[in-house]
Amino acid sequence: MRTRKAVFALMSIHVRLLVLTGVLLCAAVLAAERHAGSLAAARGQATPMQIFLLIGQSNMAGRAGVEPADRVPHARVRMLDRDARWVPAVDPMHFDKPAVAGVGPGRAFGLALVDADSTSEIGLVPAAVGGSPIEAWRPGEHYLPTDSHPWDDAIRRARVAMAAGTLRGILWHQGEADATPERAPLYAERLHALVRRLRTTLDAPEVPFLAGQIGHFADVPWTDAHVMVDAAHRALSQHVPHTAYVSAEYLTHQGDGVHFDAVSARLLGRRYAEAWTRLTTSTTR
Repeated sequence: MRTRKAVFALMSIHVRLLVLTGVLLCAAVLAAERHAGSLAAARGQATPMQIFLLIGQSNMAGRAGVEPADRVPHARVRMLDRDARWVPAVDPMHFDKPAVAGVGPGRAFGLALVDADSTSEIGLVPAAVGGSPIEAWRPGEHYLPTDSHPWDDAIRRARVAMAAGTLRGILWHQGEADATPERAPLYAERLHALVRRLRTTLDAPEVPFLAGQIGHFADVPWTDAHVMVDAAHRALSQHVPHTAYVSAEYLTHQGDGVHFDAVSARLLGRRYAEAWTRLTTSTTR
């Protein structure tokens, strides 16, 4: 009997120890989960990546000479490279014509946004194609000079980027190729259709669309066709909501009469940022 009682006593102690161990283990697990949750919540306070699609022709792609400062990375400004990888946004950002790609407005735009908001994470999606007329920016269109499909490529890249954040804007700089007597009269209608098509395809019905003014240089007079293209850009916000015009006034070219020099390209990028901020601020009031 004594032996049996001793066995029962030992078993009782063993059970109590197991229960106590289980309680302590559960407490430890719960504490770890709470700690992990607090870390996740802290990370969640960061602003999700803001995605911006950069499209148009060579003055969006950039043709100005690259300087050392243009190669300095910023931790919160990234770009989707040619292979659809997120890398630091440094110039040249575009790859439409690698031999002549240079400084454009995109990087300066991103830097201006993070300077204004210390929590922002900017993701730039370079997709401009030098020389492309607006008609090349339609589904399935093949642009022979670069052997590319501007629309299809831009949409594909935008969708890849949007998996990492939210599409917050589309920057458009294009129109030189359409400043001809044949194309200019059709430009406004084609521009309106482009904005509608982008928003529908990317499921972003109110995403801001910013149209940059084509270069208007003191020593390179505009033709009537240039005036007509510029008028379509200026009047866009009167016909299509959530759009804005970005002035290129007083900017200078790099000696070829067409492409912005590096100082002007950077300034244009900051003007895009100012226009986007005004537009998004006014629409959220």
